[in-house]
Amino acid sequence: MGVFGYGVEGRATVRRLSSLTDDLVLVDDHPVDEGVLPTGGGGFEALATCEVVLKSPGIPRRREDVLALEDRGVTVTSALNLWLHDIDRSRVIAVTGTKGKSTTTSLVAFFLRCVGAEAHELGNIGTPPYDPDVDVTSGWLVLEISSFQSVDVTVAPAFVVVTSLGADHLDWHGSLERYHEDKLAITRASGEHQTLVADTPELAHALSRMGGRLSLVPADTTGLARRLGLLGAHNDHNVAVALEVVARATGRDVAGVRDAVDSRAGDFEPLRGRLTLVATHRVDGGAVRFVDDGLATGPLPTLAALEVFKDEEVALIAGGYDRGVDYEELVEALESREHVTTLVVIGPAGERIASLCRRVPTRHAATMSAAVRTANDCLPRGGVVLFSPAAPSFDAYKNWAERSDDFTSAARSLS
Repeated sequence: MGVFGYGVEGRATVRRLSSLTDDLVLVDDHPVDEGVLPTGGGGFEALATCEVVLKSPGIPRRREDVLALEDRGVTVTSALNLWLHDIDRSRVIAVTGTKGKSTTTSLVAFFLRCVGAEAHELGNIGTPPYDPDVDVTSGWLVLEISSFQSVDVTVAPAFVVVTSLGADHLDWHGSLERYHEDKLAITRASGEHQTLVADTPELAHALSRMGGRLSLVPADTTGLARRLGLLGAHNDHNVAVALEVVARATGRDVAGVRDAVDSRAGDFEPLRGRLTLVATHRVDGGAVRFVDDGLATGPLPTLAALEVFKDEEVALIAGGYDRGVDYEELVEALESREHVTTLVVIGPAGERIASLCRRVPTRHAATMSAAVRTANDCLPRGGVVLFSPAAPSFDAYKNWAERSDDFTSAARSLS
């Protein structure tokens, strides 16, 4: 058996398989561990001798070498797909979407605990569910699923939640059309399952691409999102689908689940990097608030973040790794804002966003520290320094968390 890609998922896969076999072929594009073959240095040929290859999510499904393996008769799948075939899928709730999937995963798990059920947050939000160090023998298993993972899933969990649909990861998928097909693939996987969909225009238009027993879930109108410490109208949708799936999974009514959650709303901790206030500095006549929205790695969540602060002056720090997504809608939103808005750009994606702007004051920064100082200087009367990059961090950081930490440190250092 082969393992293609030796990152977090690949290492967990090997730990899972090591108790079953020691006949493993380990391959990575840029190996750093002994015993792992480079793809272009004999690794591909070694994988071609395997009957089954478990591909890590970071390797595009339609990459030439992946397709070449299948042409040679090798079965290419994922560890997550095999795990779903083995686990009791009636205990599994999968959450996917262009934005909101991390928050909604944490909400579902929290809501389950509020009604007295055991719940584990797994997948993209934390640990791979097939990691042998994770005990999945009991409780609800709430999985955050990316488009990279969805495309390899052939059997569905009991519940699939879809939070939103926009543009992302086009360099991986090849086109917006293909991204949408791949993102929603888990809803079309085999097996009896319910697909709960946030009632938004973009998702209503995509229902024909989805499978399972479909239900559109309208936004929550009770203000529960705010009581949970979540900002923005999009979180009313995230709360609503979380309430609905927990109600159906546990056999309760939505109102009963909401009441249980409301009584413990103060215990919920919003995810870092999702519209998190990290610093506030007083200025003449007001204050500058520094908000970390570092998990916004595409334009859709950045649009939602701008809407949250539609009545305030904003200095938006955006940019990072450029993976070729369409920024026209983001630029239109920036140029149509009524309140003063300044764009501070970093990285290649930031430069491309800046090149599209015609009516938005734009500043350029080489580092996060410089970007934060520049954004702060643009708000002499107060407002919001919003770090919502609309791009991944791979151009300069190990991951989004390291980039958010850099923003937070720079914001607090202005004190």
